[in-house]
Amino acid sequence: MTGPHERGFQELRTQLQEAAATFADGPDALESILLGIVDDVDRAVREPLEIFPVCHHSPASALAMARRLREKQPKVIYLELCEDMAPLLTELRNCRLPVAVQAFASEIDGFPADWAPLSVVAPITEASAEYQAIAYALDTPGVELVLVDRSSDHVYQWDARAETPGTEPGGRDDTDSADTSAGSGTPPAAEEEAGLHGDAVGVGIGDLRPRFAELEAHLLRHGKVRHWSEWWHQYVELPLGEGDHDTYRQVMLLIGSLFRHLAPGDPHRVRVDEDRERHMWTRMREHLAATGTAPADCLYVCGAFHAASRVAEFGVHGTDTFEIGPRTATKWQHGLIPSSHAAIEAQFGLAGGSVSIAATLWAKNLRRTRVEPYRLAGQTGAKKPKKSVTAPVPGPAAEPSDKLSGFLRRPPVLDRLDEAELLGWCVEIVRAARRNGYLASTADAIAVFETSILLAGMRDRARPTPYDFQDAAVTCIEKDTVPGRRDVRRLVEIMMGGDRVGRVGYDALPPLARDVHDRLAALELKLEQRGVQRALLDIAGRPELERCSDVLWMLRRLMPPGAARPIMGERSLGERSLQESWDLALGTHQRALIELGYEGVSLEQVLEQRLRRAAGAAQATAATVLETVEDATLYLRSRRLADELGSRALEVLSAERTVDGAPEVLRRVRRLLAYYRTSEPVLPPWIESFVKAGYAHYCTLLPTSFTDDDATVRQVAAMLGFLFSMEGLALSLGCDRAQLRLALAQSHPRDPSRTALLWAAQVHLGHLSRTELRSTCDELLGNPLVVPAYPRYLSGFVHALEPVPGLADFVVEAVSQAFGRLPDPVLLPWLPTLVTTLRAGGADLAPLLIREAGRTFPGRLAELDAWVPPWRAEARQQTVPAVRGGDGAGGCTLLAAHPATCDAVAGLLGCEGTWEDSGPGGQEGVALVGRHPDTARALEALLAG
Repeated sequence: MTGPHERGFQELRTQLQEAAATFADGPDALESILLGIVDDVDRAVREPLEIFPVCHHSPASALAMARRLREKQPKVIYLELCEDMAPLLTELRNCRLPVAVQAFASEIDGFPADWAPLSVVAPITEASAEYQAIAYALDTPGVELVLVDRSSDHVYQWDARAETPGTEPGGRDDTDSADTSAGSGTPPAAEEEAGLHGDAVGVGIGDLRPRFAELEAHLLRHGKVRHWSEWWHQYVELPLGEGDHDTYRQVMLLIGSLFRHLAPGDPHRVRVDEDRERHMWTRMREHLAATGTAPADCLYVCGAFHAASRVAEFGVHGTDTFEIGPRTATKWQHGLIPSSHAAIEAQFGLAGGSVSIAATLWAKNLRRTRVEPYRLAGQTGAKKPKKSVTAPVPGPAAEPSDKLSGFLRRPPVLDRLDEAELLGWCVEIVRAARRNGYLASTADAIAVFETSILLAGMRDRARPTPYDFQDAAVTCIEKDTVPGRRDVRRLVEIMMGGDRVGRVGYDALPPLARDVHDRLAALELKLEQRGVQRALLDIAGRPELERCSDVLWMLRRLMPPGAARPIMGERSLGERSLQESWDLALGTHQRALIELGYEGVSLEQVLEQRLRRAAGAAQATAATVLETVEDATLYLRSRRLADELGSRALEVLSAERTVDGAPEVLRRVRRLLAYYRTSEPVLPPWIESFVKAGYAHYCTLLPTSFTDDDATVRQVAAMLGFLFSMEGLALSLGCDRAQLRLALAQSHPRDPSRTALLWAAQVHLGHLSRTELRSTCDELLGNPLVVPAYPRYLSGFVHALEPVPGLADFVVEAVSQAFGRLPDPVLLPWLPTLVTTLRAGGADLAPLLIREAGRTFPGRLAELDAWVPPWRAEARQQTVPAVRGGDGAGGCTLLAAHPATCDAVAGLLGCEGTWEDSGPGGQEGVALVGRHPDTARALEALLAG
């Protein structure tokens, strides 16, 4: 039995059955697919609640939407957009498009911790159907806008990765794969704009792209295009721009149903798509029942893929069996962030420049059709609305008729060549190429013109598209090299409309962002503008600018690099700059500033929360907690918070079992101690406890660290530096130095560099003299078996400057001796190790060595020949030649002339005796020498040698 529902598209069914029989050797192979597509179209067209299928960021959809809204004048618009984003849409009038509606959650409850932060964005451009619907609903009295898609929380709940803990969510929601064909990547110059959305999950109205890779490849090959964006522009955008409303609806439904039937059978993806459709129809029926609105007065705007739905809940007469699950306890923040054409392309896998070309086509369609689009009143950059607009009275709904049969039979319309437009493009691209360093000429403009026509003809087009022109420009102008920062492909995109970047107005900003703008108003800069601006702060002359300085330093701490960059000025513990110079790019990094507003109402609150979070993290180390103490003192000047975080640092240090953070702990504790000693009457209790606990902690870890292969020489040196530099304070607080002595006595390093560290520590404690250390080093240099390892000893001595800076002169001596005595095969391979060691610890160690070397070595080249190293000069001063006599009396005369020295030497040698006077003609001490001739001869040989 055939009813009216069947007769509407009977001609199309017959046509498709004949095509299936012709191309598939029988009607059964394709009949189910083709007739299923017709059924989907017929079902959607006859639905009492009018379904308006769209494709996101499509000028054809936007044009058809503007036409339909003026014809139908619906009272309720159901929009496929996250239902929790509705309160933000009124703020669009305070922005310059494109912008993105964002849902953001930094503290999550119900999702894996490694997913944080969660972010969902829905970008909106002026050339989009959703903006036309929003503008109409917000500016037309008596019209209600209802968002019916799943919430942002459900976007993550229904994500496939939610079923697999430990994985991160993807960056896009409505698109499976990015366009990776030629020309689809983001140009290098647009990388910054392409990252405006960050890692957010993107939701849009109407992703319309084949999910079957073979189908997309087939369409691209037979369409003679490079990527999907070009295929859509050529075969959908241009034809639908000329069609009426019924033709537009049926073609979009046909495409959506086709892609749906040929989609791969991914169970999760199918389930998510169908759950979204059930969710939307359930919400619409709930609203209709609650308000009593007639379905004929409503318009349902959704993606063409979802318009051709086959779920049981479809339609106003569908079943009510779908239950919408509860949201998690995650607290979501909502706001508007700036977007850009490049960001939208990157988010949804579109070809580079496709959104800019779509914006140009939108403007051209408006001029050609004279359709008046909808724009929000007060929209930045929008034209003023006309004083009076006579709304057409909607007539009775006509019975839907078959428009697809004629559309599919109709041959493509070959637009005639618009020579004036193409010539304008060619002249403009040559001019832009010259400005960017290309050696382009009039001949190149002619070549681009002819090549564009040639490429269009090869691709069966009578009129070159922007993509044909782009290929021709690259071929004829770019040649081999790119002289500037932009290539020709990017220049064409700029010429066709550029990467338009949106901006969120002051009134639409969160309280924190508005507070930042208010506090920086004294700088008299247009902070909302993109680009870098220079701010000069004369704090000495204008003390009120010190508050601006505080804000800028906090922004530098909280925002990405480049948002606030100091050129002149410094902020460190105990120091404040009198003059500062900054490079500010808050307009460029507006998204980061807005996301700060999701965390608190002021910079101070956000910074305090982040410091507490960093200090309380499970993976926090003593070094990271000390960093939070320093930041709390620098930026917040909060003694209360610093003491609280300092107590946390003490807890973390006591629980550590490794010495990985010892260098950073030493550096920060020294700096904090110096600050408190100069600015506070007494040290805070927490830092006294930290020094006391750190002294005992590092004494305990010292013996094992000397032999632990996981601990580096620098870390062991930092431990010794903490123990030696904090020793005075630690002993005054009750620590026992015997603990340090025992720790060193129990240390038995095997590595040469750590052995040198131990020797340096023993010298510091007085257990080893410099003479003995020098003698040990001489023995090492004289031992052929040890010489290859001697540079490692020197590396240890270099690191020893951290705990024992007084050994700088000895280290210079040891390095000089090594350069003088080591053979080249040993010395030259060691030099890179020395340079690496100095570079790693260059902030503290290199200045000591350089200063000591400058004091030791001659300052002029002419003085080098006569220069004697200090260590050799000292040895010469201690050596006095003996006057030899025939009977050895010369040495005796020298000994008698210095009786105290002789007594001391005799005591060391264990000799006993007294001085005797041999008479007027004799020599003093001869009797003593006579009793010990061997000792006398040995002393004489020593003094003579």
